[in-house]
Amino acid sequence: QVQLVESGGGLVQTGVSLRLSCVVSGRRFSDYVMGWFRQAPGKERQFVAGISRTSIAIRYADSLEGRFTISRDNTKNTVFLQMNDLKPEDSAIYYCAATREITHWERKDEYSYWGQGTQVTVSS
Repeated sequence: QVQLVESGGGLVQTGVSLRLSCVVSGRRFSDYVMGWFRQAPGKERQFVAGISRTSIAIRYADSLEGRFTISRDNTKNTVFLQMNDLKPEDSAIYYCAATREITHWERKDEYSYWGQGTQVTVSS
């Protein structure tokens, strides 16, 4: 079983930066493709970013590339999401997810394991 624990969320003002972390345990971290998703109230969970096992392949939601950066440290079993120039529309619960294989990065059903999420609220 794989456990994922997110941290780093909070209440911030427009324009600031946050870095989210997700620590993975239970299995070898480097065996898993990792993704970040977010879900705002009343909306579906949507893809934010994904990163392959060795960081060779990285994907972003089209609307977020340039402000958000995903990275991972396989020595620390951790995946990060650096979020810059935050806007009120970035407010959501942010989830990390893991899977051994990926075809469609943006599809929630391709990820096998999920964390509990961390809340990010951006005030205007």
